[in-house]
Amino acid sequence: MTQGGNAPLTAARVTVEVTAPKALDVSGLLLTDAGKVRSDADFVFFNAPNGPGVTHRPASGGTPDAITIDTSAVPAGITKIVVTASPDESGATFAGIEPTATVRDADSGQVLVTFTAPQLGRETALIVVEVYQRNGAWKVRAVGQGYADGLAGIATDFGVTVEDEPAPAAATPVAAPVAPPMPQSAPPMPPAPPAPPAAAAPSLTKVTLDKGRVSLTKGGSVSLEKNGKPFLSSVRMGLGWEPAGRGRNIDLDASCIAFDAKREKMDTAWFMKLGIFNGSVVHSGDNLTGEGGGDDESITVHLDGLPPEVCGLVFVVNSFSGQKFTEVKNAYCRLTDAGSGQELVRFDLTSSEPHTGVVMCKLVRQYSGEWVMTAIGEYVDAKTARAMVKPAASML
Repeated sequence: MTQGGNAPLTAARVTVEVTAPKALDVSGLLLTDAGKVRSDADFVFFNAPNGPGVTHRPASGGTPDAITIDTSAVPAGITKIVVTASPDESGATFAGIEPTATVRDADSGQVLVTFTAPQLGRETALIVVEVYQRNGAWKVRAVGQGYADGLAGIATDFGVTVEDEPAPAAATPVAAPVAPPMPQSAPPMPPAPPAPPAAAAPSLTKVTLDKGRVSLTKGGSVSLEKNGKPFLSSVRMGLGWEPAGRGRNIDLDASCIAFDAKREKMDTAWFMKLGIFNGSVVHSGDNLTGEGGGDDESITVHLDGLPPEVCGLVFVVNSFSGQKFTEVKNAYCRLTDAGSGQELVRFDLTSSEPHTGVVMCKLVRQYSGEWVMTAIGEYVDAKTARAMVKPAASML
């Protein structure tokens, strides 16, 4: 199978094995039509191996981690089971270890279909395949959707409660981009050697818009949800900067590059092409000086109007005239409600580097349908929107 492809299941009981050059943890989530679990009991993994109609089989000898699905025993109301994988090694990514899913008849062992995920990078967890019901028949679809915030990112997207466990004082931050830690409401733990975690899911607090405006640091992420639901359908990304030296203009150009699930560019909104996707993404136009208050350039995105193939929007700024970002100060990006103008998320660049481009941030559509904004702030040598495509794709 290729990514996005599907096939009918010819067996009522199937086992989904996921293999890679490194050890993996494989899990399954039972989802309703709403794309959410009914409760945490619908999350099946090695510490909770038995769910309704779904079981986890741990790796043993040459047998890989696997999820077995008995479609005849799946409860009414469950229409989809997603099978996920994450590297067993803490902090490891899928770069260079693209996994393969083998779907077998659970009774005979016969191979029904296989799927190898496309080239991956900084992802630390992956939705590999989904087994789903359509018009009374069960099918399997190749997904290959990666997450940079680990298995907990997948779990929280689908409604699983992930506890945020206090970390030892000398703990090292995780390598994958995560949101800033939320305030702890529980009293601090007494000094003692940390106990092994009780669950397989990594410790992670999902940051949303529930508490209002969010300030991001580099690598931080925020879900554009409030009270568990999409907060708004139209957003505006404002980008601004100031000349570092008095009396000098600085001509920078902001662009929005749209990518599909394979990190292939679909289109770019920039000062030479202000609208794409029938007006679902609209650029405000070129600012030639960087002078004046407020956003220098803005890009409005009507999320509900984007084609379903659009999986990521990357917002970049480049210097067509070759001026370096050391000549710029106070560069920032901020996400606002396109209707009310209310600022929702802000990311301020705290340093400058002698390069001609910067990848500011990204909006990524998760497999569950929600959108997540991540602050990037990586400088590159690129003077045009076209030259920004390759570095932008590498940071999805």
